[in-house]
Amino acid sequence: MNDFYKDILVGLVFLTGLLGFFSGEFIISSTLFATAAVASNVNLNRKRDKGGRLACE
Repeated sequence: MNDFYKDILVGLVFLTGLLGFFSGEFIISSTLFATAAVASNVNLNRKRDKGGRLACE
């Protein structure tokens, strides 16, 4: 799965969490927000090089 599809998946999880929040499903929406945040940070941290900077790959 390339980065574009991962970004789409994280965006869909975030939007689903937002819709769940508006409908009153606070536990489900909190879980979806946390999933989107963790997935986004894991994807970002994989792109870092050994010096702690973001790689341009």
